[in-house]
Amino acid sequence: MERYMPLTGIDLTPASLLIDTEAPLDVLQAMADYRIRTVTQVLENIAFRAEIGCDTVVLSDFSKLLAIPLRDGCDLMDVIGRRLRAQAKE
Repeated sequence: MERYMPLTGIDLTPASLLIDTEAPLDVLQAMADYRIRTVTQVLENIAFRAEIGCDTVVLSDFSKLLAIPLRDGCDLMDVIGRRLRAQAKE
């Protein structure tokens, strides 16, 4: 695994948003946790509101907005998983 891994969904060369795959596991986990919990909190707030309009364009834009930190969190969890599997083989 290369030291710096670009975030998924960013197709620019060179990528400017990178994950340091050699960062301490607790730092990677904290960053993944923050992003995933942020998306979860926003979705829970929406789910428990009584009055929400259903504008398709707004919902589409909103879902794209929430997908970004969720994807980042998944990328971080992927790095953590790879590192843990590599440690288990040692």
